[in-house]
Amino acid sequence: MTATTAESEGVPVDRRRGLLLLVLGALFAIGPLSIDMYLPALPAIAGEMGASQAQVQLTLTACLVGVSIGQIVTGPLSDVRGRRTPLLTGIAAYAAASLLCAFPPSVYGLIGFRLLQGIAGGAALVIVRAVVRDLYEGAAIARIFATLMLVSGLAPILAPIAGAQLLNHTSWRGVFVSLSAVGLVLLVAALAGVRETLPSDRRESGGLRRTFVTFWYLLRNRSFMASALTGGLGFGGMFAYISGSPFVLQGVYGASPQTFSLAFGLNAVGLTVSAQIGGRLAGRRVAPARLILTGLFISVSGAGTVFATAFLGLPLAVLIAGLFVMMCGLGLVLPGAGALALAGQPQQVAGSASALMGVLQFAFGGIAAPLVGLAGAGSALPMATVLAGLVFAALVAFVGLRKIPGDVSAG
Repeated sequence: MTATTAESEGVPVDRRRGLLLLVLGALFAIGPLSIDMYLPALPAIAGEMGASQAQVQLTLTACLVGVSIGQIVTGPLSDVRGRRTPLLTGIAAYAAASLLCAFPPSVYGLIGFRLLQGIAGGAALVIVRAVVRDLYEGAAIARIFATLMLVSGLAPILAPIAGAQLLNHTSWRGVFVSLSAVGLVLLVAALAGVRETLPSDRRESGGLRRTFVTFWYLLRNRSFMASALTGGLGFGGMFAYISGSPFVLQGVYGASPQTFSLAFGLNAVGLTVSAQIGGRLAGRRVAPARLILTGLFISVSGAGTVFATAFLGLPLAVLIAGLFVMMCGLGLVLPGAGALALAGQPQQVAGSASALMGVLQFAFGGIAAPLVGLAGAGSALPMATVLAGLVFAALVAFVGLRKIPGDVSAG
């Protein structure tokens, strides 16, 4: 959507862009909603279905694998067919899959339905990033990603709290019914607020072979892979916390679902606020790469505190403090890495670049979840080890792949 189009329809450009960002932020919340809203119910699901912690955590992994599949398919498709139709199809499928998750025949059925839910939700996530790349350039992308995180940041804050409150009045099945209703609301919002942003004359051509050529180019692009791997590993560390914290806080430390949701919300606030700070600084006062590096050092220090707490058996307050510091650091890393990865790519391959970046994120997240659960629920050490290892690997990847003199301060 260009400024000329908006003006010809009698709508001020700033107002239309503002409405679009609001809708995109809500769509960007599909991921946090799908993951976070049912977190307080994980122990209840395990109990009702007679499943182990590792089996229940596979429902998280299945969703993440599905999101990866959805992105790797829909991203390149949107470069060829445009953004709007794949987006609307994905949201409608998400609403249907969420309803199926409420009535699984077994834990394995729930895993399968969560896979479908993730595939559908992945379409929304990948296209949101591509639309931002269609409309913005350079450091502006980092600021818009930070704005989207502000809008979607309400989801990880409110979703566990809403899930815990729903559990006071219904079973975990009601959580998925609610997610289906959210999907329908998002479908209506997208129909009204998201127009086509990739004109036909700017779309990719060449079919499947061209898609493979594009992916191969991106995989060999050191600058892109430095940012994409950093974001993927950082997301994996965050997901180790997301998937392990319900069992650690409630099982190991004896916190109630309400206490867990409040602690989870506090950490989400740290993530969101730091993202806004980074968005205001990016490209104006501080180069995006330097912001990412700063966030990585902050994240490593927080993850180290979490590991030390688990290893030494320190109190819950110290654990939450370490997680808070780690999340604040990731608030600088995740939007900055995504913006830096996309900023150097032409518009006609933005969908493919967004897809590859998203696949890396959710692949590392999908690996992290079962690793946290394999060692059992009796200790915080597995969660702490996995998240600390992934966050440290993100720092190594960013510094190692961008080892060009002066590059740390480059945009």
